[in-house]
Amino acid sequence: MKNQIATFLLSAALVNAAEKSPAEPLWKPLFDGETLSGWTNAKGKEVKEGNWVAEDGILTRKSGGSGSLVTEKEFGDFEFAFEWKISEGGNSGVKYRVQNYGNQVLGLEYQVLDDSKHPDGKNGGVRQTAALYDLKAANEKKKLKPAGEWNQSRILVKEGVVTHYLNGEEVMRLEIPSEEWEKRFKASKYKKNEGFGVNVQGRIMLQDHGNEVSFRELKIREF
Repeated sequence: MKNQIATFLLSAALVNAAEKSPAEPLWKPLFDGETLSGWTNAKGKEVKEGNWVAEDGILTRKSGGSGSLVTEKEFGDFEFAFEWKISEGGNSGVKYRVQNYGNQVLGLEYQVLDDSKHPDGKNGGVRQTAALYDLKAANEKKKLKPAGEWNQSRILVKEGVVTHYLNGEEVMRLEIPSEEWEKRFKASKYKKNEGFGVNVQGRIMLQDHGNEVSFRELKIREF
């Protein structure tokens, strides 16, 4: 009888704990695979398909200059997963917590680059793939696939910490704000933009940097 009571109490406790545990946030697509629905240009205006082409589940920035794509919605704490493929010698990026700073539209950036052939690849780790651009380099042992091949990336922004992942591995982490953040911010290109990076929400941007780049499997979950 005692064993039965103990088993019952344990089962009840487990059920109760499960009921109280918060459900994992659901992933939601940021790209429907066919259109630019949900995205605007940097000025918040509708984007007509042209140099950005949505086709067969892939969003590609072709030649020309139509500008960056920005989500209509702002996000606070989130996890954003995406796959990307850069052209040979190409440069792009995924910016987040994007806001207007005077006449500039800026955000923290997950660098997307052909590290071996783009000039920025020779300007140190803070300019290379998966870095928090111009602020903190990614792990030098990162597993980066070459130009023309698909890479998997994630950006996690939660409780004041930003974390970058590349092909399943964590490669960069930074607490914002923190002493380390202040030091890096003051040494960066953003130092004259007061309040940069410490805002608690903003939009997500796929950067048009003049080179062909493709994205697919864009999805996000909010905390």
